[in-house]
Amino acid sequence: MSTRPVFRDDHDLFREQVRRFIDEHIAPHYLQWEREGITPRALWRAAGQAGLLNCQLPEPYGLGGDHGHAACVIEELARANFLGIGFSIHSDMVAPYLMQYGTPAARDRWLPKMARGEAIGAIAMTEPGSGSDLKTLRTHAEAVDGGYRLSGQKTWITNGSNADVAVVVATVAPELGAGGLTLFCVDLHAAGVGRGAPIAKVGQHAQDTTELFFEEVFVPADQLLGEERRGFACLEDQLAAERLAIALRAAASAEGMLAETVAYVQQRKAFGRLLIDHQNTRFVLASAASQLAMLRSFLDHCLGEQMQGRLAPTRAAMAKLNATELQGRILDDLLQLHGGYGYSSEYGIGRAWADARALRIFGGTSEILRDIIGRAL
Repeated sequence: MSTRPVFRDDHDLFREQVRRFIDEHIAPHYLQWEREGITPRALWRAAGQAGLLNCQLPEPYGLGGDHGHAACVIEELARANFLGIGFSIHSDMVAPYLMQYGTPAARDRWLPKMARGEAIGAIAMTEPGSGSDLKTLRTHAEAVDGGYRLSGQKTWITNGSNADVAVVVATVAPELGAGGLTLFCVDLHAAGVGRGAPIAKVGQHAQDTTELFFEEVFVPADQLLGEERRGFACLEDQLAAERLAIALRAAASAEGMLAETVAYVQQRKAFGRLLIDHQNTRFVLASAASQLAMLRSFLDHCLGEQMQGRLAPTRAAMAKLNATELQGRILDDLLQLHGGYGYSSEYGIGRAWADARALRIFGGTSEILRDIIGRAL
């Protein structure tokens, strides 16, 4: 029986499978991928063979599981301190967009290959001049015989170097602002698609993040996602799941680093005593453990709602805001307990601390989330 009621026994068995995969295929190589700035495509194929991709989608488009199986992958990667692995963008964002809004041709073309790890997915929303304000984006699509011509530029593309397909947000009617937004499934090997050099980041160095350029790229009509001018509504429908996924990553990351720090302070000495024997150390750890226990209870409740298809956008915003802000504070406190070693690359806490900073930005910044929550009061 699972210790977390939101999960069933089959989820627990799958979680063990995910842990074994991480131990065998990721842990021995991750620091090398950090230096190289990218994870190899072979890892994606291995993950597909192990059933770790598109967990929540029905066969043949995925594992045939649910959001609980997807959560196991999200949490175990984060708990093991591998936030730079881009499986969640691929499986929990790109794949659901294609499944829910794609034509049969789009689903059949991409989703089975994504489930096998033979094709890698990305989301192309943000532009250099727009940030979080999608209403001002300039990437545009013009209707032509048989489809559309897409032109524009996108930035901060997770999986950008590796990706084969992207969900691209563009406008078909710039004068309508958000009312003109439309989603497209774009083959990133098509003529007219360009990629920038990897973006140098503060953290998540194993994650390939680039710019994408589109110059008169032809997109067949059967690669339209949803309806013209309904893109903003589609994005809003998917944001709750996206924000919950980020919240789950944040919480598991902090939990993993708390466990590692407890082990560290039981071995490290200062002023003739183990760090754990200092009252301040115990107070810091106790506060972190107590806050994470409260957070975990709320997130599991949200996950249960998501599994039942009734997670409200405001609650998802609360989940991401609470989880990412708390993660930042806790990791900072845990790094402090490591002293100078916390700022070195010898211990994982430094990497976790740097990797975590982005989670308060993407998927809706903390400021945007506070505004969403405040307007709902």
